[in-house]
Amino acid sequence: MIVQDVITHLEALAPLAYAEEFDNVGLLVGDKNTEITGVLVTLDTLEKVVDEAIKNHCNLIVSFHPIIFKGLKKITGNSYVERVVLKAIENKIAIYAIHTALDNAFDGVNGSLCDTLGIQNRTVLIPQAGTIKQLTTYVPTKDAERVRNALFEVGAGSIGNYDNCSFNLAGEGTYKGNENSNPVVGEKHVLQKETEIQVKISFNKHLENRILKTLFQNHPYEEVAYEIITLENTNQYIGMGMVGYLEKPMESTEFLTFIKNKLNCSIIRHSKLLDTPIHKVAVLGGSGSFAIEAAKLAGAEAFITSDLKYHDFFRAENELLLSDIGHYESEQHIKNILVAHLKKKITNFAILLSKINTNPVKYI
Repeated sequence: MIVQDVITHLEALAPLAYAEEFDNVGLLVGDKNTEITGVLVTLDTLEKVVDEAIKNHCNLIVSFHPIIFKGLKKITGNSYVERVVLKAIENKIAIYAIHTALDNAFDGVNGSLCDTLGIQNRTVLIPQAGTIKQLTTYVPTKDAERVRNALFEVGAGSIGNYDNCSFNLAGEGTYKGNENSNPVVGEKHVLQKETEIQVKISFNKHLENRILKTLFQNHPYEEVAYEIITLENTNQYIGMGMVGYLEKPMESTEFLTFIKNKLNCSIIRHSKLLDTPIHKVAVLGGSGSFAIEAAKLAGAEAFITSDLKYHDFFRAENELLLSDIGHYESEQHIKNILVAHLKKKITNFAILLSKINTNPVKYI
């Protein structure tokens, strides 16, 4: 097994195409073709985590947060980031980061938070724009069904809870090949008229290369006419945060105690308690102040996130209960998601969960 094999399994869970533009995800250190001796999964890649990998003979670290976030102009060991990169390179350890790709995955960071809290009927809080594309192509009538089915097989035509979706319109296509052409139907230098089906089919953007490869492999023409556009439709399975319902409504103090116990929080910073029961809850692991208005618009009575500033709490305006549970606390479960996913996909290989607590925030 090589590094790329593990990357393929990780990106099936959380395609990097949906990571935020500001982020730095993917293979940060190492060669994707390196043979793996072991995989260590962590929330953060610190020096002591690299030491743990060395001790356990793991030459691939799968990390949620990227150790390299901004460009490095030198690697001299003068910062914790440089020391990690140096030690990893010296010991031939690869580092892969998944970060906001997993934040935006339906079964990722926020889906796991919902699982832990028993939040039901969940939907994405802030769907990511521009994630659905549409292919239009023109296929001879007798080949249309075969080409469509081939595209369906690789994931095209899935819209929300439906699959095998397409639009088909009959028409007449014309073409005339030059002396270098090799037409499948017709002859060189002769205008050919062919009954064709215009096929329109949508797909998630991370599948584009696979969709085009399949189209070219199955389309009968020497030259395939096609176009791809980005749709404005909302993708209900990709985006930041989630919102759903608790199994039963709770009073504010009961709710705060509930999430403190469920998420193993040392402390919770919160806005003014509400007089009404809390039933609909929004969650967003990591820094989530940007989603306060979205939580309100979604009709949530409470919003669980982290890294709220002083003035953010005023934005609650007695409409919802803001609960800052801490950055690490909101993401501590992520290691388990990744380990469980990899163990399910790779049953005969060592996938280790880091025992290092990387939380830099301490409480007294």
